[in-house]
Amino acid sequence: MLQQTQVATVLGYFQRFIERFPDVRSLAVAPAEEVMAAWAGLGYYARARNLHACARAIVEHHRGRFPASSEALASLPGIGRSTAGAIAAFCFGERAAILDGNAKRVLARHWAIEGDPASSSVARRLWERAHLELPSAARMAAYTQAIMDLGATVCTRKPDCPHCPVKASCLARRLDRTAELPTARARRERPVRNAHVLIALAGQAVLLQRRDPKGIWGGLLCLPQFASKAELVRRARSLGAGIRSLVSLPPRRHALTHLTLAIEPYLAVTDAPGPAAESDSSRWYALGKIDQAPLPAPHRALLREVLAPYPNPSAASRERG
Repeated sequence: MLQQTQVATVLGYFQRFIERFPDVRSLAVAPAEEVMAAWAGLGYYARARNLHACARAIVEHHRGRFPASSEALASLPGIGRSTAGAIAAFCFGERAAILDGNAKRVLARHWAIEGDPASSSVARRLWERAHLELPSAARMAAYTQAIMDLGATVCTRKPDCPHCPVKASCLARRLDRTAELPTARARRERPVRNAHVLIALAGQAVLLQRRDPKGIWGGLLCLPQFASKAELVRRARSLGAGIRSLVSLPPRRHALTHLTLAIEPYLAVTDAPGPAAESDSSRWYALGKIDQAPLPAPHRALLREVLAPYPNPSAASRERG
């Protein structure tokens, strides 16, 4: 949960997640929809899918116990080289290196390693240096925690060099280059993708669609989304019951890691849930259970916005023009 996400955001989710899935076996046997619902709102949903797959792999292939080596850990779904090194160091005392974002920043500054840390050549140099810095096995847990904490609290984007315990040997400080290192990645303009979103209400139910396991919001329940308004209108008309209204709502944008969604939402109110709407990937979902549904944050926000002023959905006015 802490990958790409701040501690303050994670704390509440972590507590609820651990209460529902207190061990690997309980997570492994849980339905995917329940796992995704517990994760909904944290973003980067591949993490939840990988976590679920990892738990199943541990139960099926390792008798419910984590393997004790970084090499074996790295073979599990969702566990990369750095995470595997951290688990092995903390739990099993293995002399395994880590290279999370904080460690990269510390090593790049301390040894004045230039270049984009995400590039293969620079990453290779950082891994080499990470291995050279490793202490004896007896000190692995303390060292691993220390380098992560150093990057998180002292050697930050604006480093607090006077309070750094290794300032005397830091090359970036000696060369007055702490502001330049690590080298910033070239900023790329985030592409924009149009998304026409259908909010179809029928009584106390809303039409939701399960996304494919891969891609944006993979495995989550979402409001049906279309590339054009024409496609959305065709879908609305196929609901199998008379449409009382089709209302265009204010557009909004939602930034993802690799693109920005330009969302154009439409509210369709029908007389009753029509059988034509039921399919392998879409179904009517009770509005009273929306808070427990595995919905992505922008779709949950849309539903809350629509339902707040209209306790009776049929009160929505017809689309103007």
